[in-house]
Amino acid sequence: MTALAGLPRYAGFAAVLAAAGLPIYIHAPKFYVDSYGVTLAQLSLALFVLRLVDLVQDPLLGRLAEITRAHRGAMVAGAGILMALAMLALFAVEPPFAPVLWFAVSLAALFSAFSFLTICFYAQGVAKAGDVPDGHVRLAGWRETGSLTGVCIAAALPTVLAVTGAPFLWYALAFAAATGLALLLMWPEWSPRGTPPAATGLGPILRDPMARRLLLIALVNATPVAVTSTLFLFFVADRLDAPGQEGPLLLLFFLSAATAVPVWTRIARRIGSRHALIAAMGLAMATFAFALPLGAGDTLAFAAVCVASGAAVGADLSLLPALFARRMQRIASTAADGFGLWSFVNKATLAIAAIALFPILDAAGFRPGEPNDADALWVLTALYAGVPLGLKAVALVLMARTDTEIDA
Repeated sequence: MTALAGLPRYAGFAAVLAAAGLPIYIHAPKFYVDSYGVTLAQLSLALFVLRLVDLVQDPLLGRLAEITRAHRGAMVAGAGILMALAMLALFAVEPPFAPVLWFAVSLAALFSAFSFLTICFYAQGVAKAGDVPDGHVRLAGWRETGSLTGVCIAAALPTVLAVTGAPFLWYALAFAAATGLALLLMWPEWSPRGTPPAATGLGPILRDPMARRLLLIALVNATPVAVTSTLFLFFVADRLDAPGQEGPLLLLFFLSAATAVPVWTRIARRIGSRHALIAAMGLAMATFAFALPLGAGDTLAFAAVCVASGAAVGADLSLLPALFARRMQRIASTAADGFGLWSFVNKATLAIAAIALFPILDAAGFRPGEPNDADALWVLTALYAGVPLGLKAVALVLMARTDTEIDA
């Protein structure tokens, strides 16, 4: 039990990291459009390039994290300071040159530091959980609850800070202060644990059949979330005809996911992570099927979809990484390399969604914010709910056919 002391520190650190992830994709583009007149086309190009760089660098950052394993505390401190400074540059500093370039440079630094910290954080969790029974699931429960709580706070904070007249300046300052506190609280956790494994690099991971199976499940299972995240705003505004309700519904989704994480971890400790994930995948499939016939005016029904799908995502975010962490502990490989690859796979789903979905919608004649015919709206619904339903079915079959040894 003492081996897992200090788990609240992991939750707090996860909350700070999460505030530098998804919420920035929501806040930063609008801030630069409103404050500096950057066009959506410029932002789209910058975000595409940044996402591409962010995608391909993760395995390299995983290698860096493993090479510097003996100095992880110092490396984490440096990356944390870089992340805080990048957030201040993004929101609290007047761009010294073209705003879109300042946007790109600031975000590149922010996301690189964020990715490195995430890889180190998850890799350290493997050593933290060790051989404690249910250790990986328990740690994941704390970590992902903290992460989702951080997302909710970061998503809502600019609205709360609007009374200051400079909400994003205070957002950046609050983030920098929270980062400093999280770094101090987590400092005792970064000391190297155990003996470094003899085998390093991606080879041992990719040669392991169970690791490959878990990475494949992660890819198939995360793609529905990437699809729905990409299309969420369009589905609410254009299919449900409920513009202005996107924010509350998105917050409802994240709150549901955060609330569900501890529930799923308790279920997993009773019936095993594999069976809990199968149940969550079944819940997600039922939710997507329920969303298929929704149309204009069905906002309340869609709120139920947000609650149920958020609950299902809570299992994905906590239990799958716990299974992968357990596998990293067992095979002759390095956790940082493994989570560099894990991060790459999860981010690849966002790239796949961005590349595939918009051309299909455009070909169907869908135009955001404009009147659309029934065929265009049907394509939007099919992509938002139908495609994730099929992918979840594939993920469920893969998980059901996965050796029960992963729960041992």
